[in-house]
Amino acid sequence: MLMILTGCLSQPEPVVVTQTEYQKQNIPIQERPPLVDFPPMEWMVITEDNLDEKVEELKGKTGNFVVFAISSKGYENLAIGIGEMRRYINEQKAIIVYYEEALLDK
Repeated sequence: MLMILTGCLSQPEPVVVTQTEYQKQNIPIQERPPLVDFPPMEWMVITEDNLDEKVEELKGKTGNFVVFAISSKGYENLAIGIGEMRRYINEQKAIIVYYEEALLDK
């Protein structure tokens, strides 16, 4: 009976101290890509009233007559799409700046 009681009186568990060390990330900040450089393009509004004049003008410049047309609603949608691309790019830039600043020493 004495052996049973001594088994319950075992030694307390040792105290474990944990220390966390932080290691700074060594991630180099990359250069920004070059800016987008669009080559020049010429816009021309062609109506029923100036069609013949514009056909001759284009034939004189390029030797042939080819027209890519867009409706006014299509042009509006194009402008909205370009605005959305600008918004997206600006948001991506902000995210990149956020992470770059997080990597810099403070």
